[in-house]
Amino acid sequence: MVRGKTQMKRIENAASRQVTFSKRRNGLLKKAFELSVLCDAEVALIIFSPRGKLYEFSSCSINKTIERYQKKAKDLGISIKTSQENLQNMKEDTFSLAKKIELLEVSKLKLLGDGLEPCSIDELQQLESQLERSLIRIRTRKNQLFTEKIEKLREEEKILMEENKRLRAKCGLQPMDLSTTTIKEQHVADRQSMEVETELFIGPQIANRKNMEVGTELFIGPPETRTSFT
Repeated sequence: MVRGKTQMKRIENAASRQVTFSKRRNGLLKKAFELSVLCDAEVALIIFSPRGKLYEFSSCSINKTIERYQKKAKDLGISIKTSQENLQNMKEDTFSLAKKIELLEVSKLKLLGDGLEPCSIDELQQLESQLERSLIRIRTRKNQLFTEKIEKLREEEKILMEENKRLRAKCGLQPMDLSTTTIKEQHVADRQSMEVETELFIGPQIANRKNMEVGTELFIGPPETRTSFT
């Protein structure tokens, strides 16, 4: 015979309810005992019948188990309370940060010249003073960068002048004067010197070539009829 599924609701018949209670109570006590033995677990079971009769089971001392439970529940409650307090603090911090971000956004718009309609004269003067201080810091930093750049260029100029001096000495030229007029005159003198040296090197070559041509003309013709014009 197939056993039907028991509906989870109160049994209306008192006799049937008492029989069911007795069976399931014994089964529950047996399961608690098996759990404590097989799994080495600390088990405490308390049952009150519909008439108020007490049934209990404990693998050790039921009072010690209850005390342990109460302590654990207390610690768990404290932990939950701490977590709730931390959560509340986080919510408050989040709200505070959101408010600060909103104020910073408004201040940024005012610095850009927007949203100035609700500002009073004192607020506008304070904003103007803040902008002036910012401009002073910006200009100071810009001048500092310019000064550092100029010093760097001067160092590079010094290195280039030393290299120029070395090359001029290697080419046999006079050291260059740093004044503007003298520099121009020095360039002209250097160019003329180079032209003169070029002529000196080219001139003798042309004269030798003419002598060779003359010598060639003096010895033209057969050996027996060759005459000399010298």
